[in-house]
Amino acid sequence: MTRDEPCVGTGTRGTNTLMTTFQDFALPAAVRQELTSQGITSPFPIQVATLPDTLAGKDVLGRGRTGSGKTLAFSLPMVTRLASSGTRRQARRPRALVLCPTRELANQINATVEPLAKALGLVTTVIFGGVSQSRQVTALNAGVDIVIACPGRLEDLLNQKVLSLDAIEITVLDEADHMADLGFLPGVKRIMDKTPKQGQRMLFSATLDNGVDQLVTRYLHKPVTHSVDSAESPVAAMTHHIFAVRDADAKKTIVAELASGTGRRVLFTRTKHQAKKLAKTLTAQGIPAVDLQGNLGQNARERNLAAFSSGTVKVLVATDIAARGIHVDDIELVVHVDPPAEHKSYLHRSGRTARAGSGGDVVTIMLPEQRGDVRDLTRLAKISAKPQPVAPGDAVVTRLVGEVAAYVKPVENTGAGQAVRSARSAVSSTGQGGGEGRRGNGGGRGRGRSGGGAAAPAGAAAGAPGRGTSPRGDGARADGTRSGGGPRRGGSAGGRGGSGGRGGSSARGGSSAVYSTSTGGATSGSANAGSGGRGSGGARPARSASIVSMSERTGGQRHR
Repeated sequence: MTRDEPCVGTGTRGTNTLMTTFQDFALPAAVRQELTSQGITSPFPIQVATLPDTLAGKDVLGRGRTGSGKTLAFSLPMVTRLASSGTRRQARRPRALVLCPTRELANQINATVEPLAKALGLVTTVIFGGVSQSRQVTALNAGVDIVIACPGRLEDLLNQKVLSLDAIEITVLDEADHMADLGFLPGVKRIMDKTPKQGQRMLFSATLDNGVDQLVTRYLHKPVTHSVDSAESPVAAMTHHIFAVRDADAKKTIVAELASGTGRRVLFTRTKHQAKKLAKTLTAQGIPAVDLQGNLGQNARERNLAAFSSGTVKVLVATDIAARGIHVDDIELVVHVDPPAEHKSYLHRSGRTARAGSGGDVVTIMLPEQRGDVRDLTRLAKISAKPQPVAPGDAVVTRLVGEVAAYVKPVENTGAGQAVRSARSAVSSTGQGGGEGRRGNGGGRGRGRSGGGAAAPAGAAAGAPGRGTSPRGDGARADGTRSGGGPRRGGSAGGRGGSGGRGGSSARGGSSAVYSTSTGGATSGSANAGSGGRGSGGARPARSASIVSMSERTGGQRHR
């Protein structure tokens, strides 16, 4: 692919108001159909502004705040131009490269690009550190069209000669200013130097400081600049509040109150330790919360972010790792539990809400000794909100909380994923068994091995908590599925069912735990309270009453 002759000089173009739907752009029919299937029909201003130039192959510098729609703005021309370029996919020689600062952002970019790419027969993969490189190498060996990568791991693979960038036709630098903040610019330059000079290049950034302007000068050829929104100006639909609290105890109470609503909310702390501690504290108080911070492994990050994105958990406690690139819709409240160190972080944190035209509230919790720092912070961020004294239970707090979510009893296992298991258990209990919804009563939970007897029908009385054992075998479940041979462990929702099993009422009164482990059998998605007698012939229902999630399997199937 050769780059079309760009416009002479650089400049800033206004939004083309004549193009109001994706049908107005030269996009393939398959891409338009995919957008429609996702409910995406009207482009954002950054997309309207840049698409005519990017589809024509021109280098583009796009400036706009987070949440302005930049990902789709570069994804659409990238897949469109690759599909029509006439070149073929080759092993270890991708045709397009997207560089971004974090693993979370790489995954989210791929979530946007991949469906569009598949619609045109293109293949994508993500490359980042913190996980084994074997899958990434396997994907490259099989051949990919688009690589979405973080600079560190990509340089590692380049040094190992696992891939070459000499076939790159399109390069995108996303969140370039954040990569600069993280010290990635030297690596970005080394990577860019390995790409062909004649390829199309797009750079998207909220600001051009910290060396980003050097990238523009060095790698973009006569770029057309589109500035849709100033990164430094506050969003009109965002309402800012500064809560001046009396002391640390009042702060803890108010933070818990703000976290207790039914809508999605993000709570920002300064340190990884504080984020982890606050998430555990809220979960123990009946408010399932997950953390997102640098000490988490990749699997834990993905699990927590997925739980928050899906709405299983409504509270995310994060460090500044989530202030950039985490795009989750309908976040109604952002709380600066700890005010950030500088105003750019304040704006990027706050930008998790009031996205894509929606409204949102931002609360900064201020202790007496933080008054001077917060005053300087808001002045630089051009925020006009003034501190207001607030105590727990004040009307201004309850208005922001809105409807209070039901109490969710924490599961007994306090390890990783406790909040997710608690939340899913609560959801299960509202529609299953003989419990009392999310706050059910009861005793212990039964555990044991599957046997040969039939499970008790729904609604059978729960007995005393206990344990039963039988030889492993094929036992029929309450929902008609069969458990394969093999000992399996899991507590029943509402107790143990079966002809001889000993029942125990659940601590959540009919709720289900979510984590199940099987070594040889199918995990059933239905379980009911059993009879109270002890015996050896009862089939043990799965630990989850309505959903069995995050199942660790070594030989069986999972039934939902």
